[in-house]
Amino acid sequence: MVNGHPSRWLRAQGLDAAGAGTYDAPLMEVQSPDQPTPPRRRAYYLAPNLLTTGCLFSGFYAIVAAIDGNFERAGMGVFIAMLFDGLDGRVARLVHAESAFGKEYDSLADMVAFGVAPAIVSYQWGVARITEYGGAWGRLGWLAAFFYCVAAAMRLARFNTRVATTDKRYFEGLPSPSAAALVSGFIWSFSEWREPGLTGLIVAFTVTALAGALMVSPFGYPSFKNIDLRKPVRFVVLVAAVVGIFVVIAGDPPRALLLCFGCYSLVPPLVWVWRRLRRMLRGERPGA
Repeated sequence: MVNGHPSRWLRAQGLDAAGAGTYDAPLMEVQSPDQPTPPRRRAYYLAPNLLTTGCLFSGFYAIVAAIDGNFERAGMGVFIAMLFDGLDGRVARLVHAESAFGKEYDSLADMVAFGVAPAIVSYQWGVARITEYGGAWGRLGWLAAFFYCVAAAMRLARFNTRVATTDKRYFEGLPSPSAAALVSGFIWSFSEWREPGLTGLIVAFTVTALAGALMVSPFGYPSFKNIDLRKPVRFVVLVAAVVGIFVVIAGDPPRALLLCFGCYSLVPPLVWVWRRLRRMLRGERPGA
């Protein structure tokens, strides 16, 4: 009260005698339960996403180089994409920068670099020229390239849906980078083969279709994730590994890489065939 008069105190507070005044009290904003909450800001990590972008760029460069007829650079672009793809996940785990955005971005970049790029490189190198031998050969050629592209997409989708439940020591089906290395290594090795003829063109799209089939196959391929690179080894083993790798690759890089990934791709199905034959010779049932 002001000087003992209630009406004066009310007027000083901005209220009239009836209690309805102009006093504006700060009100707390109440959010409706139906009103959507604003999205939280998400973190986008620079280092791993830059490496993923490098993978995407290398795959795109391989496509452009193949369209321009430079198949040597196209093959190199796919292998450089493999280096970026192998680094982005490891860098993300090393600096604790893993995110859902990074996983989705990596999967899309893999589809371009290891799905679309090898199919177009194979098509531009030999499968496009097979139409000279008849329309039927041409249809088989582009179907082989498209089948590889579809198989790569299905392989990546299967990996993304089963990554939490599968054995980390093995991949189910040939990994898409290895399939891309098989196709691109073949093209790179024979990039100077300007007149491959019908036989060479058939081999080209056979390799492409085979790589696609192995990606969606149930064969188990070792992931090498259980190898501890921090574990000490003997000096002789270290020297032999370093010298052997660099001598083989420096001598003839495309054919050395083709040999390595060709063996990696073919060993599991060959082992499966050998086991089946051995069981048949012993008189055992296939499912036993």
